Amino acid sequence: MAGESGKKSIFAAIGANLAIAITKFIAAWFTGSSAMLSEGIHSTVDTSNELLLLLGIRLSKRPPDANHPFGHGRELYFWTLIVAILIFAVGGGMSVYEGITHLIHPHPIENPTWNYIVLVLAIFFEGFSWFVAFGEFAPSIGEQSFFEAVRTSKDPTIFTILYEDTAALLGLIVALLGIILGQIFNNPYFDGIASIVIGIILAIVAVLLAYESRGLLIGEGADNHTVQHIRRLAIADSAVADVLRLLTLYFGPHEILLNLDIQFHRHLSAEDIAQAIDRIELSIRTQYPDIKYIFIEAQSITLGRNQVLKLD
Repeated sequence: MAGESGKKSIFAAIGANLAIAITKFIAAWFTGSSAMLSEGIHSTVDTSNELLLLLGIRLSKRPPDANHPFGHGRELYFWTLIVAILIFAVGGGMSVYEGITHLIHPHPIENPTWNYIVLVLAIFFEGFSWFVAFGEFAPSIGEQSFFEAVRTSKDPTIFTILYEDTAALLGLIVALLGIILGQIFNNPYFDGIASIVIGIILAIVAVLLAYESRGLLIGEGADNHTVQHIRRLAIADSAVADVLRLLTLYFGPHEILLNLDIQFHRHLSAEDIAQAIDRIELSIRTQYPDIKYIFIEAQSITLGRNQVLKLD
């Protein structure tokens, strides 16, 4: 089901971010750290984003209806886009604003020990969440690079969590450096600069997520390897002369539409062609269970025109 593989990483991320957000806000209250406040905002946004991903998974499971004959699988892609917008606007925007405010009205950090304790704990928990998400995403990487695997993935739940956790870890390191440098040089501006850098990191991650979501919402087909393999499966049938056109489209992470335009050999009867279509369909569904809808248009030289003989 859509997003099922990512639920483990989502729940791990929710637990980690909720606990971390609370401790960060407490630390920011006692220390007055701008970077720590930005990190608290960041963790709160991450928690709400993961709840939105769970909402997207639930809504994407709704069955087809008259207005949505191919189901609601793309709900998940829509909510991933909303997550990207929130990361950019709330997480990145608020962090940059808080950093600029701190630069305009700088004040030294009080009781920095609070910050060190919280940041070290946060790095540990965020690291745990990252490893859970990466463990679920790793099997889909194969021989691809990480970014190639993200680009070809049609399930945004896991790589969204990976992006968020990566941004969180980088932000925690930046916040820690800002506090350390501020203490070493007795300069409160480092804290504000760290907050701005955290906002920039979040904005970059948001743009990457929005770019991936855009492609999924517009409509993406199966990868070239899958398309060529399906073509070979069809041509392997003794009744097939050629595959004239092969179109695929994702309606969800595990819902693919397939349209095949097949040229059959001469002098085959309609019954022979129908039997061949049954064989082709069975072969494709056996190897690609995610292909839920198969439309086969049969072109017979004998008939002299295209006929849609089977729709599934």
